[in-house]
Amino acid sequence: MEEQKILYEVRDKIAWVTLNRPESLNAVNREMVKSIVEYCREAEEDRNVQVVIFKANGERAFSVGGDIKDRARQNAAEVEQAESPLVQRQARYTAIPGTPAPAIAAINKATMALLHGYVVGTGLLMSLACDIRIAAQGARIGLSEVRLGFLAGSGGTQRLPRLVGIPKALEICLSGELYDAAECHRIGLVNQLVSYDQLIPAGEKMAQSFLKGAPLAVRYIKEAIYKGSEMTLEQGLRYESDLQNMVLQTEDAKEGPKAFVEKRPPVWKGR
Repeated sequence: MEEQKILYEVRDKIAWVTLNRPESLNAVNREMVKSIVEYCREAEEDRNVQVVIFKANGERAFSVGGDIKDRARQNAAEVEQAESPLVQRQARYTAIPGTPAPAIAAINKATMALLHGYVVGTGLLMSLACDIRIAAQGARIGLSEVRLGFLAGSGGTQRLPRLVGIPKALEICLSGELYDAAECHRIGLVNQLVSYDQLIPAGEKMAQSFLKGAPLAVRYIKEAIYKGSEMTLEQGLRYESDLQNMVLQTEDAKEGPKAFVEKRPPVWKGR
């Protein structure tokens, strides 16, 4: 049986999505896109999943982006059809995992926590669709689509400016250059910069910190921040208030203060 190019596993409320094509520097082809979409949907529907982490096998790259040879074999209609499911998922949800749970990218050239390696094209687009990016020292990151005659679609031209500002986003998208992870950390594209051997532990540590919060509160915080950022401050405050009122009606909102008074860890039920 052919080895799976995308691996999926849920452990201790964390869903791990792994790019598993190291021999091709984790270049993403059509079948991998389909698998990613399917696992995103699975994570979204699994109430046991509270955090999603994207990572990659192989030390050389998280992902060098889309599989150019695969793309070259397609005509324009096939390209549009092949990519539309992922684009639709990203349009409907605010992160590639397609789940209200926080998504972390460990990038070693292309994953949720930035690992040691290259993250270009599709690899960076995947990490941009995640909520948090952790990169390994020495990783090089960029969007090279312009040098192939494309633009950084699937959210690249939209998410990047929201993270680093319009002038820097224009520089990155128009130049097609690769940027050192330290520079990406400085401009806010990367949340954390760690040594290569600490990349996955750092992603897991952050996920564990998220798991200490009440599941529904975590999900509504993510929703409030993303949707509120598209509203005026007044609208955002009203939306935040509506979500807060919903959270206050949950069992977990009663358990949190009770556990604090009793000096014990809360037992979250997710309802």
